[in-house]
Amino acid sequence: MSILSAQSLVKAYGAARLLDGASLAIEDRERVGLVGRNGSGKSTLARILAGVEEPDAGTVIRRRDARIALLTQEPSLPATATPRELVLGGLVEWSAATARYQAASEALERGVDDVAAALEEQATAAAAVERLGGWELGHRAEAMMTELGVREPDRPVGTMSGGERRRVALAALLVARPTLAVLDEPTNHLDAETIEWLERYLREEHQGALLLITHDRWVLDRVVGRTLEIESGQVYSYDGGWEDYLFAKAERAELAGRTEANRQNLLRTELVWLARQPKARTGKQKARIQRVEAAAATAPTAPDRGVTLRLQSADLGSTVVELHELCLALGGRELVRDLTLHLTKGERVGVIGRNGTGKTTLLRAVLGELPPAAGRIVRGARVRFTYFEQGRAGLDDAASVLANVAGDGDTVRWGERSVSAYSYLERFSFYRDRIRQPVGSLSGGERARVALAKMLLEPANVVVMDEPTNDLDVATLGAVEELLVEMNATAIVVTHDRYFLDKVATAILAFEGDGRVVRYPGNYATFLTLRAERIARDRQQPAAQPAPRSAPPVVAPATARVDLRKRGLTWHETRELERVEQEIADLEAEAGRRDAELAAPETYATRSAEVPALIAARERAQGRLAVLLARWEELETKRSS
Repeated sequence: MSILSAQSLVKAYGAARLLDGASLAIEDRERVGLVGRNGSGKSTLARILAGVEEPDAGTVIRRRDARIALLTQEPSLPATATPRELVLGGLVEWSAATARYQAASEALERGVDDVAAALEEQATAAAAVERLGGWELGHRAEAMMTELGVREPDRPVGTMSGGERRRVALAALLVARPTLAVLDEPTNHLDAETIEWLERYLREEHQGALLLITHDRWVLDRVVGRTLEIESGQVYSYDGGWEDYLFAKAERAELAGRTEANRQNLLRTELVWLARQPKARTGKQKARIQRVEAAAATAPTAPDRGVTLRLQSADLGSTVVELHELCLALGGRELVRDLTLHLTKGERVGVIGRNGTGKTTLLRAVLGELPPAAGRIVRGARVRFTYFEQGRAGLDDAASVLANVAGDGDTVRWGERSVSAYSYLERFSFYRDRIRQPVGSLSGGERARVALAKMLLEPANVVVMDEPTNDLDVATLGAVEELLVEMNATAIVVTHDRYFLDKVATAILAFEGDGRVVRYPGNYATFLTLRAERIARDRQQPAAQPAPRSAPPVVAPATARVDLRKRGLTWHETRELERVEQEIADLEAEAGRRDAELAAPETYATRSAEVPALIAARERAQGRLAVLLARWEELETKRSS
């Protein structure tokens, strides 16, 4: 049953026509991904479907009982409200029912004349609470804030950063459990662990339908069952997640190419016939002429104009960057303790960790913008940094794209020569209809592309990037990945994009809290395996014996009740253990199949091109398996305690 259907949507902003006859439908409990280039209209379509914005033409029919909630990239929240108030405020009916129950209970305690009526009101309210999610729903709201990294639930949101406000808005939306959740880039400003939690929640716990706009290709592959793409104002539907979408799009592009080749062949053949100027105009001949006219009037399929990036590299000496027992502190808090690291030529270090642990601080110290609290930083004499800053602070929002990149001129210095700024910006998918627009009017992803264009004009041999994957579409992400890998660039990249790290990183620098920073060799999948192995080894070591006490501690009754609830597994943990055991069995079977394929001689004889992908798939399965085994051991230990 459809939650909503949209027919022939049209939306334009000035001369830019984002939607041009787009149609789609979303069914009950369906998980749908929405992809497309930056500026293609994804956020506009989301606002129209949610009823926040009206189309210029076309219709959206929403099911009468459907509750549709939208997470925007920049949510508008009342500045004086606290996260707790906003998240619990999303439970309007539940909050009203609990308030009625509380009022009836207090009335009975005070003593009322009509006890029967008060008891009936109390029972009615209690039944409503149970129907709307139960008495634990308030606790689940608190847990949701914790999982999403809302650390100060009673602090006014007006004092919070944009990323913190987005987490509050996401928590409020998920707790409200809408019929359709429309999430516009929900993984932006979330760390990798929180993204993994959100991924599991959307896949296993979210009860409604989902429209997910995201550049996180892992999330798309693991959550959605259908992928929509906006291209040239139209919406195309593909079954499956990111990988299935790629294959299907390639097939569609191949079909479009054959169709265009057939059209051109028809035109050539028929035009030769028309050139003979036949005297007799029979009905059949007129039909042939009409067919030629129709073919000539059909616009050819627009070519896919990809993003092309290139780094202006400078010579790099043997010494790049060395950190010797580095300690960093900010605001009296220790962020990095005794970190020793040697960055070598061609190495690409991915930096990961929870928000606020000090990743950006480390980048600023490497760049020389912040002094270390202790230790020292050695930079090679020939090192030239280029920095992609998270907040895009180097852009002038009032100036045009052209002015931001080329200043007052129409040319830019590219290596040893001057080139047209227009042709240079075409590499970043900025064409003449967009090049003179103010940067402040662009989408977040388009602003990021302007920042990239500006950054890559600087000759450099070490690339430092802080959250480059936020807001960028997957086409531009692919271009950045290709740039770093194919040019064998030396780079330090802070990102939570696991797919990006899997393709680019040669080492992972993990911020693990309390100033501990650990370097792991390899990409993200290898990091997962090595970290799980280390955790398993740590658990096998005997725990230190506690010092003897002179007398047993006195436990307050309230604390004792909390301890009793913590024994064994909760209902949700029991369900999780069952899922983990099943997924472990599935992954072990998959790893066995991959090993058999890689051991077979015919694989290398007939499918040699597939071998790298098979190896990568096996490594991903083994990495995920290691993580699940560690979680299984944790749950089993708790169950038996």
